[in-house]
Amino acid sequence: MRSVFLISWREIKQRILNRSFLLMLLLGPLLILSLFYFLVQAADEGKQQVNVLIADPGDLLEGIISSRENPTVHYSFISDYVTLTEFKSGKVYQDYDVLMEVNEKVLNNKKVFVFYRDYLSNTIQNSLRFTLERRIEEVIIEEFSDLTVESYRQMKQPLNIDFRNLENPTNSKMGDAGWVGYFFGTLIILFTLFYGMSILRGIAREKSNRVVEVLVSVVSPGQLMLGKIIGVGISALVQLLFWLLVISLGLWALQGVFFSDFFLSESFLGMHFSDGAHEALQTEFTRVRNNEMIHLIYDRVNLGLILPFFFLFFLSSYVFYGAFFSLIGAAMGSERDGQVFILPLVLLLIFTLIAGCFMVMNPDSEFTAICQYIPFTSSMAVMVHLAMGYAVGTGYLIWISLLILLFSTVIMLWLASKVFKRSLLAYGHQINLKSVFRWMTRG
Repeated sequence: MRSVFLISWREIKQRILNRSFLLMLLLGPLLILSLFYFLVQAADEGKQQVNVLIADPGDLLEGIISSRENPTVHYSFISDYVTLTEFKSGKVYQDYDVLMEVNEKVLNNKKVFVFYRDYLSNTIQNSLRFTLERRIEEVIIEEFSDLTVESYRQMKQPLNIDFRNLENPTNSKMGDAGWVGYFFGTLIILFTLFYGMSILRGIAREKSNRVVEVLVSVVSPGQLMLGKIIGVGISALVQLLFWLLVISLGLWALQGVFFSDFFLSESFLGMHFSDGAHEALQTEFTRVRNNEMIHLIYDRVNLGLILPFFFLFFLSSYVFYGAFFSLIGAAMGSERDGQVFILPLVLLLIFTLIAGCFMVMNPDSEFTAICQYIPFTSSMAVMVHLAMGYAVGTGYLIWISLLILLFSTVIMLWLASKVFKRSLLAYGHQINLKSVFRWMTRG
C-alpha cells in the first residue's frame, strides 16, 4: 500500500504544480460563472414591443383592458374563439405578436393562456400579467356584488397566466431542470476524458523513455496502475472541488451584486409578518421579477440531493474509464501507437454528451431508461433524471445504476491489471484486439 501511495503522490505533484493546471483552476469556474451571467441576461431579453390580440368570446372584459395606455403593448379584441392554427397562419392575424385567450372559465380557474410568436422580454410578460390581473379583478368585483370572505379570497388569488410558444403550445419539451443535470453530467464526462487522457499519455511517455522499467523494479505493475489512477483522480477531485467552491461563492456574489433585483432584500426577510404573509410576499415578489434562469439556478434544483450522487458517479465513472485508458496506455507499442483504440473511447464519451441532450428533451423515453443501466452512459442519465426528479417510489433506480457501474468498474480494473502486467514491458509491437485479448485471458 505504501508503494501505491508513493506513486499517487508522484502523480499528484506532477499535475498540481503544473502551470496549466493552476491556470485552469482559476479560469474554469470564471468561464462557467460568466456563462451563468449571460444566460440570466439572455432570459431577461426578448421582444420589447408587441401587438396583443385578446380572444374574448364571452365578452367578459367588454373591450376594456386598462385605463392607462402602454406605449410598448397595444391591445385588440375579438369576440370569438381563435385556434392556434388560424392565429399562426391566418393573414388577418400576422400583425399580432401575442394571442391571449380569455374564456368564461377564467373567473373560476384563474387560468389564461398567452401564446407568443417570438420570445417576450421579462418586462413585457410582467406588463401583460398584471394588466390582465387588474382587469379580471374588476370584472370579479362587478360580478360578485355581495362579497363574502370566500369570494374575497377568490378575488385576491393570483391569476395563472401560462406563456407558451406557438411552436410548442403544449410545453411538452420544457425540461429546464434537466439542463442542470446535463451540466453536472458534462462535468463528469469532460473531467473523465481530460484526466483519462492524462493517464494514457503519462503511461505511454514513461514506457517510451523506459522509465517504467525502473518503476516496476520497485513496485508491481498492478500497484503502478492503481497508483496512477488514484493520483490523477485526486488531482481531478481537487480541481473539481475548487471549481464548485468558486462557482458557489460566485453565484452568491452575483446574487448580491448583479441579480439583487430578483431577490427580496435582507431587510424585508428580517421583518416579522403574520402567519402566511411572509410566504405571500415571497410569492408575489417572485411573480413580479420572473426570470426562468434565476429560478432554475437558485430555486428549482435540489443541489443538496444532486451533489452527493454527483461525486459518487464522478468517482465511479472516472475509475471505470481510467482503467480503460490505463489498459490502452500499457498495451501501446510506442507513444504514437494505439490511436485506433483511443478514438472509439473518445467517441463514446462524445456520444454520451449528445445522448444527454436527448435525455433532457425526452426524459421518459425507453432510450433514457436503458442508458441509466449502461456503465458508459449511466452517469449522464442519472444526473439528468435526478435534476428533473424521480417519480415517487422509483428512487431505488439510482442505486441500481450505481451498483451496476461499480460492478463494471471492478471487472474493468481486473481486466486492465492483467493487460497492464503483461504488456507494460513489451515494445516494438502493433497494438491490436488479438494481442489485448491474449493478455487478458493468459493465466
